[in-house]
Amino acid sequence: MQQIQREKTGIDYFIVGWKLIQQPGITRFVILPMLANIVVMSLLLWWFFAQISSLLDIGMHYLPSWLQWLSYVASFIIVVTMAIFFCYFFSLITNIIAAPFNGLLAEQVEAKLTNQPAPETTIWRVIKDIPRILKRELYKLVYYILWAIPLLLLYFLPVVGQTVAPIIWFIFTAWMINIQYADYAFDNHKVSFSTMRQMLAQDRVDNIIFGSLVSLFTMIPLLNLIIMPVAVCGSTAMWVEHYRDQIIEKK
Repeated sequence: MQQIQREKTGIDYFIVGWKLIQQPGITRFVILPMLANIVVMSLLLWWFFAQISSLLDIGMHYLPSWLQWLSYVASFIIVVTMAIFFCYFFSLITNIIAAPFNGLLAEQVEAKLTNQPAPETTIWRVIKDIPRILKRELYKLVYYILWAIPLLLLYFLPVVGQTVAPIIWFIFTAWMINIQYADYAFDNHKVSFSTMRQMLAQDRVDNIIFGSLVSLFTMIPLLNLIIMPVAVCGSTAMWVEHYRDQIIEKK
């Protein structure tokens, strides 16, 4: 009896990402984005832990007086929320710096998964693509800010700010992290940012699950230093199996 193949989920693609970074021909393209991640993330995490006490005091200042008896629970929620916020912020900075190398990594992964030759890699090509890549990163930053501001305002609402807002913020961060890493494969094929978002929304739950796992691993010491190439590889595998054929058919 023929076994029906189960469709992969966001969890599966996250696991695939860990396997792909170990593949021959891929590993050497992992090194540069990983080094950028290690240097920038280490500096930013040092700053975060040096400032966490002051940030917590600011968060507790906005806690309503009638909820002061929940100060320990509120402190935990505030710290977790700040950690999620800064994890995305840190990822954003490191991704801007490593964007050209992440794009090359996505190309190599796609070539391996499709058994097709990858585009020729030269220093001049990388340099020439930097303005376009930075422009794309700007699109993502603007999109993030337009959603982040109203969501952050939820934290100032009594009860909602201490209960519902952290959950919404976590889901939003997972969605944004998924967009960040999925974008490299889409951008390599010159797919517009708006079209990419619409296509990712077809599998919104799986993409949020994938982004949630990346977000959680970003908060784990040591593992957060190698999560960037893992996320690029996993999201590129999802691109190949879910979205690539749709783009090719339209061309």
